[in-house]
Amino acid sequence: MVNSIITQRNVIGYQNRTQVTMFELSGLSDNKKLSPFLFMFFLLVYMMTIAGNLVIIALVYAFSSLHTPMYFFLSSLSLVDIFYSSVITPNMLIHFLSSKKSISFVGCALQLYFFCSLASTETLLLSTMSYDRYVAICHPLHYTLIITKKKCFCLVLYSSLFCFLQSIVHTNCVFSLPFCGSNLIDHFYCDIPPLLKLSCSNTLHCYLVTGILVIAYGVYTFVTIFLSYTFIFLSIFKMTSTKGRQKAFSTCSSHIITVSIFFTAVSFTYLHPHSGVFKIQDKVTSVFFTVVTPMLNPLIYSLRNQEVKKILAQAKQKNHA
Repeated sequence: MVNSIITQRNVIGYQNRTQVTMFELSGLSDNKKLSPFLFMFFLLVYMMTIAGNLVIIALVYAFSSLHTPMYFFLSSLSLVDIFYSSVITPNMLIHFLSSKKSISFVGCALQLYFFCSLASTETLLLSTMSYDRYVAICHPLHYTLIITKKKCFCLVLYSSLFCFLQSIVHTNCVFSLPFCGSNLIDHFYCDIPPLLKLSCSNTLHCYLVTGILVIAYGVYTFVTIFLSYTFIFLSIFKMTSTKGRQKAFSTCSSHIITVSIFFTAVSFTYLHPHSGVFKIQDKVTSVFFTVVTPMLNPLIYSLRNQEVKKILAQAKQKNHA
C-alpha cells in the first residue's frame, strides 16, 4: 500500500515536472490600443540599433586610422550590441502584434542563455575598455607595447568564452527546476527572477548561484573601472597643457557616458528589492537596459568622438562628390 502511494506520487511529480512546455509572457503593456504605437517605436529603435552599430563596425574596418585597440574594442562592443538587442527586441515586436504572447520552453531557455551571455560580455568589454584608456593616458610611451593586437584579440575572445560558459550555469540552474504551477512569466522576456517565481521547488540554490555570479561580475567591473578612472583623472590633473587635458577628457568622455548609462540601468533593474509582481517601472528600466542602451552606444561614440565625426564628415563628402 505504501509503495503504491509512493509510486503514484512519483508519477504525479514526473507529470508536473513535464507539464510546462510553453510559457506565456505578460508583456510590456496590457493596453491593446498602445500596441501599434509601441510596435512602431521599438521597431524604429531596433532599426537604429542595427544600423548604428553596423556603421561603427564598417568605419573601423574601412579606415586605417581607426585600426587601433580603442576602436577594436568599440567595434567588438557594437557587434555584441547587435546580437544582444536581437535576443530580446524581435520577439517583443512580434508580441505587440499577436494576441498570445507565448514562447516555448526551449525558446525561453535559449533566450535566457544568450541574454546572460551577451550582457556579461558587454560588462567585461566596458571594463576592458576602461583599462585600455588607463594605459593610453597614464602610460602613453608604453601603450603599443602593453596593448598589442594579440592582447586585444585575446581579451575579447577570453571574455566572450568565459561569459558564454558561465551562462550555462545560470540557464541550467533555472531550467533544471520543475515548473508545475502557472506558466505566466510576469515580464516581456525570459529573465531569472520571474522564472524562479514559477518553480514549485526550492529555488534558494539558484538565487545563491545567481547572486554570487552577479556580485563577482559587479565587483570586478566596478573595481576595474573605478581604479582605471581614478588613475586617469589623477594623471589628467597633473597635465600642464590645457589641450592635453581636453584631448584626454574627450577620449574618455564617450566611454564614461556609456558606462554610466549601462550600469545605472542595470542597477535600477536588478539591485533593488522586487515585490511579488513586476511593476511598470521595473519593466521600463528593463526596456532601457535591454533595448535602448544598445542603440545609444553608437550614437554616443559618433557624436562625442572627434575622430569618428571627422571620418563621417569625409564619408559624406565622398558620397556628395
